[in-house]
Amino acid sequence: MREYAVYKGEELLVIGTAEECADALKVRPEYIRWLTTPTAKRRLSKRKNPEKCVVGDVIS
Repeated sequence: MREYAVYKGEELLVIGTAEECADALKVRPEYIRWLTTPTAKRRLSKRKNPEKCVVGDVIS
């Protein structure tokens, strides 16, 4: 089972499965999975204040 780490800037918000992260952040699990895609990373890097963006990484 994959585990994800979700950050806002340098702050770690939550670690867990997509479902656990989604429950903690009140979003859908698909959003957590989307945060780890190349498309999401490219879009977020182009934002005005990328340090304020929520980003995700697969950790296992």
